[in-house]
Amino acid sequence: MAADQPARRRRDPARRIEEIAAATERVIAARGIEGLTHRAVAEAADVPLGATTYHFATKDDLIQAALQRAYDRYAAALEEWAAQRPQLTATQLTVLLTDTLMGCFGSQRDQQVVQFELYLAALRRPALRPLADRYAETTAGLLLAYVDPVTAQAATAALHGLTLRGLAGTRLPTRGEVEDVLGRILTPNPALVGATTG
Repeated sequence: MAADQPARRRRDPARRIEEIAAATERVIAARGIEGLTHRAVAEAADVPLGATTYHFATKDDLIQAALQRAYDRYAAALEEWAAQRPQLTATQLTVLLTDTLMGCFGSQRDQQVVQFELYLAALRRPALRPLADRYAETTAGLLLAYVDPVTAQAATAALHGLTLRGLAGTRLPTRGEVEDVLGRILTPNPALVGATTG
């Protein structure tokens, strides 16, 4: 008799957690952090409300999971980017970083908005700050393959600032503006070099 019955599908907790975290990102993309609720995530994930509260007791737990997922994706993308570009001149690095940054305002915009919403959530949620730190550390770590540590930190701050300004402001930075800023950071200022060596 048991052989005639369809096999009962076993629940996969890891898959359920991943589905809920992915749904959390979708809800944040559509409604922002303010619109994030367990009920909205349950609907987006097509799971019972109890499943979201079982795996993620609080709203902060949902945000932490989504931020970790976004960070993992970001870190993997940077690792792949660097692996394809083992050596770059300062000019090449400037152009390629500008390409990447300008993409944040096009097809990557929604993903970037979610990433920054999650990143900025750490302003009021201290538990998120170590993970938020890893964004800057990972970006600077990528740049260390091409520049010194101070330049890597300066370029990281500029990249994050330019991206946030473009996403939140009324006007996108132009490609020329981005290249000018990054170029100034990644290559010496000719006027200063002349003044110190002359």
